Amino acid sequence: MKQVNIGMIGGGTVGSGVFNALQQNSELIEARTGIRLVVRKVAVKAFDEPRPYPITQALMTLNWKDVVEDPDIQIVTELVGGTGIAKVIVLAALQAGKAVVTANKALLSAHGPELFAAAKKAGTNLYYEASVAGGIPIIKTLREALVGNRFERIYGIVNGTCNYILTRMTREGAPFDAVLADAQRLGYAEADPSLDVDGHDAAHKTGILASLAHGFWVDHHAIHVEGIRPLTPLDIRFAQQLGYTIKLLGSVRLAKPANGEHTQPGAGARISVAVSPTLVPQGHVLASVNDVFNAVFVSGFPIGDSLYYGRGAGKDATASAVLSDLADAGLDITRGTLDRVPAFAHCAEGTVVPFSETSSRFYLRLNVVDKPGVIAQVSSILSTAGISIASIVQPESHEGETVPLILMTHTASRAAMDEARAAIAKLPAVKGPSLLLPVEDFT
Repeated sequence: MKQVNIGMIGGGTVGSGVFNALQQNSELIEARTGIRLVVRKVAVKAFDEPRPYPITQALMTLNWKDVVEDPDIQIVTELVGGTGIAKVIVLAALQAGKAVVTANKALLSAHGPELFAAAKKAGTNLYYEASVAGGIPIIKTLREALVGNRFERIYGIVNGTCNYILTRMTREGAPFDAVLADAQRLGYAEADPSLDVDGHDAAHKTGILASLAHGFWVDHHAIHVEGIRPLTPLDIRFAQQLGYTIKLLGSVRLAKPANGEHTQPGAGARISVAVSPTLVPQGHVLASVNDVFNAVFVSGFPIGDSLYYGRGAGKDATASAVLSDLADAGLDITRGTLDRVPAFAHCAEGTVVPFSETSSRFYLRLNVVDKPGVIAQVSSILSTAGISIASIVQPESHEGETVPLILMTHTASRAAMDEARAAIAKLPAVKGPSLLLPVEDFT
């Protein structure tokens, strides 16, 4: 039986969860892989910090260098988070020739090319299954199981906090602020929820999926990001009446060039990458993904459509993904095949098109003074912009000085919609902010 030694950096909720899972399932992993994974050291912030599972006292150290510089440790697991000291730790471990396992999507999103280059230069590998969608093995699926596929569209519900909030708003008709406060109380949302509710966490993960699927690194600054703060119970209710559910959706799609023909995947691929609250048809499988669960919908050739569903966060889901990477790393080390499956294969040149160049159907919610001629004025502006209205909804007996006006459009460019929306906002009868959401029909 071959033994592989592991050093862990981070012993809080996630770190202790990984440690516990490894102790519980080490014999199972050993039986299935033929290798024994042994934790030699765990770097922690404090010996007595709160953690859901105990870590053996003799293994703990307060200095991460004790882990990275130990010559007997072959795999370093980084579970610190963030892009500061975590980057220093990961680079130091890679430069020392150690395999690295990380769950850090923010780090990969910001510094992926540098980290992958460091791993390649050192002749080692970087494993990151836990960085996207927690317990769903989506990284390995795209990189290995679907290696023979071209990816035309990928859609992901990849932030459990937002999905929980939207699920509660849909079921109960509750306002965003009230549900967010509950999510914070239950531990589903951080004290500062901005990373989640403003869409940035989902953007980190969506960018990683886009990069992996299309073979060139997607700069996170090129991703269009919108969060869920502007959504109201009214939007949820009207979406339901129109046959849709609102989800925070990360999307990666092949873009169409000016001649209208689909871009071929591979060299020169043009893709759109975005995160936005999106109207999803109630009959589509993604509409039924609720609470803190995640799902990734992949459409490609030759596989067609496939869905990957499970828990997207939490100590147990993350531990499952980290154990998978540890087993892979252990097998690669014992068999001398560290480059069998590269961490990231830069196999193509490509472009992320500006979001203004994308097109879809749209949901537009306005607040207007209830008087004759308003709908005609709005319709005229949309018509001038070349935008066709599919339906209009205006509720009766709405209290207040203004009433909501909901418009669903046929397919239009985002640039045209933004221009028309700005013109509509200048109308004297239009009051307060509007809301513009894409509608995804998966066709």
